[in-house]
Amino acid sequence: MRHELRTERELSLDFLRVCEAAAIASARTMGQGDRKYSDHVAVEAMREVMDTVPMRGRIVIGEGERDEAPMLYIGEAVGGGGVEEDVLNEFPEVDIAVDPLEGTNLCALGANNAIAVLAAAERGGLLNAPDIYMDKIVVGPSSRGVVDIDAPVRDNLKNIARRLGRDIEDLTVIVLDRSRHKKLINDVREAGARIRLISDGDLSAGISAAVAGTNIHALMGIGGAPEGVITAAAMKCLNGEIQARLVFDPERLGVDQDKVPAREEVIGRLKEMGINDPDKVYDTDDLAPGKKIIFAATGVTDGALLRGVRFFGSGKRTHSLVMTTESKHIRFVDTVHVEGGPDAVIRF
Repeated sequence: MRHELRTERELSLDFLRVCEAAAIASARTMGQGDRKYSDHVAVEAMREVMDTVPMRGRIVIGEGERDEAPMLYIGEAVGGGGVEEDVLNEFPEVDIAVDPLEGTNLCALGANNAIAVLAAAERGGLLNAPDIYMDKIVVGPSSRGVVDIDAPVRDNLKNIARRLGRDIEDLTVIVLDRSRHKKLINDVREAGARIRLISDGDLSAGISAAVAGTNIHALMGIGGAPEGVITAAAMKCLNGEIQARLVFDPERLGVDQDKVPAREEVIGRLKEMGINDPDKVYDTDDLAPGKKIIFAATGVTDGALLRGVRFFGSGKRTHSLVMTTESKHIRFVDTVHVEGGPDAVIRF
């Protein structure tokens, strides 16, 4: 019982601290034009705080393979707080998917919708997804169960509109602005729906599609597979839906064969990760099967759901989202981090 309480109540606050630290670190680099540096400082800050969390954590989605990423690589053990082995064994086992800075280009340019985000679940509760592309469709609770990733775009939009009690012309679909989406964009426009093209950040866009009042009704198109798993974790908390399929066909991606690994290489890598059907259509529960999921995100720059980090003379202010499946709590957390002595001026 103690472990369940820590997973639900205490760990959610710990993961809030982790995301806040990454967001603050990367926000200090906002607009400097160096996306790699922005990502680097976010990773370091996230790793430092995560190691203080009382858990036996394992990164299942991180910054890459061990040889490629010095911190937060896939399979890395995190947490524990440096305690003795017998105490560590009492901590819960947690699988973690992280994106220390979703929207590295957005942060580097000072554009909207950059966030620091992570999802966590009990061991085995998140798909160990490879860092390749994934075709996705994301909708909110009202449209759950009526979309099909293999159906024509027009049919999906008709079904979404019917569930929402509106015309297709009143729908807004978010799509990454990529050449590979030329046909998708044409199909959405021919169906009569509106499109919001984004340069980066399909994870935060997917969350917006599941929240009423954002005027976003679906996300469609090809983005990263790791982001798809984290989106699925958010959908479990928001009662939304994601359907997805891995993509490694150069023609679908609109690139030359030499720009992506060969199919045989990808399939071999998938089998090593326990994925035996490369063409499987994943639903929300396939991507995030966990029963005890925690999702946390902190705004780096201003966005549709979260405000970015604000700095002032005596500290900084962050705006975060924390969600859990067990309690069904969705919390927006506005935190003022006070620095300085007793004469520090606090801004609200």
